[in-house]
Amino acid sequence: MGLFKKIGNALKKTKDAFNRKIDALLSHGEVDDELYDDLTDILISCDIGVKTSIEIVEELRDECHKRKIRKAEEVRFVLKETIEKLLSEAPAIDIEYPAVITIIGVNGVGKTTTIGKLAQFFKNQKKSVTLVAGDTFRAAASSQLSEWADRTKTRIVKHTEGADAGAVVFDGISSAKANNTDVLLVDTAGRLHTKTNLMAELKKIEKIIQKEYENAHKYNFIVLDATTGQNALSQINAFAEYCAIDGIVLTKLDGTAKGGVIIAIEKEYKLPVVFVGTGEKVEDLDKFNVKEFVDELF
Repeated sequence: MGLFKKIGNALKKTKDAFNRKIDALLSHGEVDDELYDDLTDILISCDIGVKTSIEIVEELRDECHKRKIRKAEEVRFVLKETIEKLLSEAPAIDIEYPAVITIIGVNGVGKTTTIGKLAQFFKNQKKSVTLVAGDTFRAAASSQLSEWADRTKTRIVKHTEGADAGAVVFDGISSAKANNTDVLLVDTAGRLHTKTNLMAELKKIEKIIQKEYENAHKYNFIVLDATTGQNALSQINAFAEYCAIDGIVLTKLDGTAKGGVIIAIEKEYKLPVVFVGTGEKVEDLDKFNVKEFVDELF
């Protein structure tokens, strides 16, 4: 299946919900204040968020005024342009090698599965990959990651359950340097901001990577579950207090009508969505493309 079709299938629920409401609003009539108010409500209902929805509609209103647009049906194209422009504001990430990618996020968002899919993605790009089982807190976390290592035929560095996560990361870096590994994927324990000890552990892991692998390109990706909608924003806030976040991996996009949260994330945080989960198979993780997303949404 081609990438464009995979993104389209993953966005089907979001697209159906979005288009049904937009079609009903813009199918007839003139452009007036009521239309803009109704459009704001629609965007909010599609999990784009109150603040972002208001800003989109204000920019849309200004642009329609400049172009002297009077018919409601002509607003759709300007709305599409406005959203594409907004999404393009976040700096795109072009991963350079050797790369250390640390995966963070709360429990249940699919971090371990994401790491397995990322391993397959990079192997498909002809890159060598090593997994680091840095989640020593959750029972069976390393064994689950080992299953993904076996499935993707990828090397893994792990210690026993309860070991110091920093020590595992240190050994992973040593292994990556010794083997000239292109990509080091670091798993971390799922945590909430209330778990101050685990949040402090993130800082420790970050320091070890900075100190021990100076010539590597370092990326912190937070994994967010698309089905949680606006709750994803509060998770970004919580983690940003403890570590730098470079990009987003959005999972379960295919299982929700809340894909509009991508727009809120990029507008409020200027953080790029780097990868999106488009299904349950190991191959179902793809680079996010703004133009494809907007084309499919409309």
